[in-house]
Amino acid sequence: MSLIVQKYGGTSLRDTERIQAVARRAADTRAAGHDVVVVLSAMAGETDRLLGLARDINPDPRGRELDVLLSTGEQVTIALLSMALNDIGVPARSFTGSQIRIETDNAHNKARIVEIERERLTDTLKRGEIAVVAGFQGISQQGDITTLGRGGSDTTAVAIAAALDADECQIYTDVDGVYTTDPRLVPEARRLDRVTYEEMLEMASLGAKVLQIRSVEFASKYQVALRVLSSFEDGPGTLITSEDNIMEEALLSGVTLNRDEAKLTMLGVPDRPGVAGAILGPVADANIEVDMILQNMGADGTTDFTFTVHRNDFDLATSILNEIAADLDARAIEGDSKIVKISVVGVGMRSHAGIASRAFRALAAEGINIQMISTSEIKISVVVDEKYAELGVRTLHAEFELDNQ
Repeated sequence: MSLIVQKYGGTSLRDTERIQAVARRAADTRAAGHDVVVVLSAMAGETDRLLGLARDINPDPRGRELDVLLSTGEQVTIALLSMALNDIGVPARSFTGSQIRIETDNAHNKARIVEIERERLTDTLKRGEIAVVAGFQGISQQGDITTLGRGGSDTTAVAIAAALDADECQIYTDVDGVYTTDPRLVPEARRLDRVTYEEMLEMASLGAKVLQIRSVEFASKYQVALRVLSSFEDGPGTLITSEDNIMEEALLSGVTLNRDEAKLTMLGVPDRPGVAGAILGPVADANIEVDMILQNMGADGTTDFTFTVHRNDFDLATSILNEIAADLDARAIEGDSKIVKISVVGVGMRSHAGIASRAFRALAAEGINIQMISTSEIKISVVVDEKYAELGVRTLHAEFELDNQ
């Protein structure tokens, strides 16, 4: 028998009717001859509700106690799904992260999985039962409940699939696969049959919200075949796999949009060794993640240093730069929180020249000015004014004929 791990997110578990629909889908998979492990998130909105309760009591709750509270959301859904399965004659058993011992480090609210014990899961499957596991949570080596951070249930599912050497890990969500771009922006966007781990990592990091980045990293590391499927309609979904398993590489796989960008520039910084570290060091110390970096040499022996951060960190990063500007003899600080990042992604870039120039010409033809550029082996990203966000996405999607491949 093959082994399938299925993960269902909060929208798939919004109420008891949807939980019963998940039970029928899991039962159908088992009836088709597969062993089944189901990993669940909390009901839609439940984690936010619990966070609200915590902050009503204490605006800055301790991480350990917050994990004890947040882990209860998944405990509700695994119990209800197991009841629903048993009600339709399919034996099932629920497990919290601590019961099967998903061991993590001790970083509360953002723990990382260290090891998963297989014995209770394999014994459950041998008895012909469906194992229903709480996602998002584990237990530290000190015996404390931990949670894995936003999107952690995806990571739980992939980690269990890797530990059990599953044939496939199926991520059920409210979309029926990975698209060439957001269909809400481009109605002609096309569902991809297959995409590589590397492409999916880039797309997830650049704004695609289908999968959590850490789960794709885990899948790539352990070569777990991932498939994104819809909980609400049947279909083949999108398979995320290694490049070796894709017969013919498309030129590009997709265009992504990230609206959560802000740009900061320190003008007129003396051009001397160590300046970049002097600027970015305090930013990093404030736990602010820097994305794109650009440095321009001036004719007067100074340099302009530009970088982007998450829009939520814009005010804090601005205040940090203002504090260090005098020490660095900077001329001025400029900021812009009304920018977006548009990216094109595809492993086909490795073997095709001229993609960047095509992209830049297409944007220029629409009057879209590029403020910053970043490239890697399989992606090109540009920063533009946010008023051009949707036009930029549509332009690049059409330029590379992603609706026709």
